[in-house]
Amino acid sequence: MKVFSSPAVKKALDEVIDLFQQATAVGVEAVFEPTGQLLGRIEAREPFDAMIAVSGSFASLGPVIDASTLTPVARAGIGVAVNGGTSAPDISTAESFIKTIRGARSVAYSGIGASGAYFSTLLEDLGLSEEVGSHATVVKKGYVAEAVVDGTADIAIQQLSELLFVPQAHIVGPLPPEFQHYTEFSAAVSAGSTTPVEAQSFVSFLASPAAQAKYLQTMLELPTAPAK
Repeated sequence: MKVFSSPAVKKALDEVIDLFQQATAVGVEAVFEPTGQLLGRIEAREPFDAMIAVSGSFASLGPVIDASTLTPVARAGIGVAVNGGTSAPDISTAESFIKTIRGARSVAYSGIGASGAYFSTLLEDLGLSEEVGSHATVVKKGYVAEAVVDGTADIAIQQLSELLFVPQAHIVGPLPPEFQHYTEFSAAVSAGSTTPVEAQSFVSFLASPAAQAKYLQTMLELPTAPAK
């Protein structure tokens, strides 16, 4: 069974898939890419059985997805990371966060993910697109925190669950409440799945207490809407 998934839930999903395979003996092949790239695969008619992606993206898929199986899975907040060898900046308030990004040599953020799109918009709203954005490090591939580890940037902005993938980086914490933004992820079965029963079982398992425990362990939160 092939599963398309956003990398924002990968840390948890690796373990959730293991639990599912142990419980059902159903093999799972996972493809982890940002939602936009997954949609490109679908447009190219690449077959898949289930998908975990930004909740709002499913509306554009129409009959490609069995809408009756759509299930909220988890949500991810955005955080800040620095090189593990440097002191943590103050990001506890809106004012201190702004001071921190204005004082950074370069702020790194994703050029293809939901967190990067939000941060770019936030810079515009704060009137900092030129001052901060002009010397930002836009990461087109990989985990943003790698840019603070290799010295390219001083600050990394990405979903907290993705910052975890760079252990040499130090996660300072989430964005201050005034600036925090959550991206919800849902799962659904492909209408063209060749293993619809197994795919539905997998999607249901993603909302189980065992799976939810893994989300919470990897800096994800449970969805605001109840799972089906």
